[in-house]
Amino acid sequence: MITSAANQQMKHVIQLNKKAKTRYEQRVFVVEGIKMCMEAQKEDIQAMYVSESFLKVPEHEGKLREYSYEVVADSVFKMISDTQTPQGILAIIKMPEYTLEDLMGNKERPTHLLILESIQDPGNLGTMIRTGEGAGVTGILMNKTTVDVFHPKTIRSTMGSLYRVPFYVTESLEDTLQDLKKQGVSLYAAHLKGKKSYAEPDYTKPCGFLIGNEGNGLSDKIAEYADEYIRIPMEGKVESLNAAIAATLLMYEVNRQRSKK
Repeated sequence: MITSAANQQMKHVIQLNKKAKTRYEQRVFVVEGIKMCMEAQKEDIQAMYVSESFLKVPEHEGKLREYSYEVVADSVFKMISDTQTPQGILAIIKMPEYTLEDLMGNKERPTHLLILESIQDPGNLGTMIRTGEGAGVTGILMNKTTVDVFHPKTIRSTMGSLYRVPFYVTESLEDTLQDLKKQGVSLYAAHLKGKKSYAEPDYTKPCGFLIGNEGNGLSDKIAEYADEYIRIPMEGKVESLNAAIAATLLMYEVNRQRSKK
């Protein structure tokens, strides 16, 4: 049993949780909780750690039967966990690798993209990934200044959807948007200049939604790539919605229209 946070393996977990640079150098990330650990592909799990208390629960031992793991003292597990109330299990997982092509749809399931520019809140990003799976997106495209998809809070917010929704971080969002337009993907931006309600366009063909930074919205240069500006009607004195909420409305409108076909 590991009884000290000075243990090299424990130091490694702490570094992976704290530093994106370490995660990307080693191409691994940390997940916590039974759901996130059990839903990972076994071949992608590089290490697993469980607390003493976790092992004392009878059903937990059964779930771990097919896994290799190391036991960690409760006091040490609290130090390596990124949560206030640790569930007592975490794993180091190999990063998935996707290309832009992996995000594209096909004839049966046309391309349906969520395209993010400089989203900063890890909880928002995780919620978008989770909701994207529910709404049936074919993938999520992000620029380099969007918060790290492997940030611990992002991972928790995805509730496992991170394993199933293809995503791609582009070096140049402008170049990638040009590529998408050449491939026949219609781009839409929820924008103050939008005259048409978000429910009016036809989303049954390949499409993507541009979602901007929580505080500043889309930059002018990225918004210009939209084929159409749309608006989300507002009642009361509300001027705008949370980025994840806006993205949810748009993605589910695609789902609604395509479900009718």
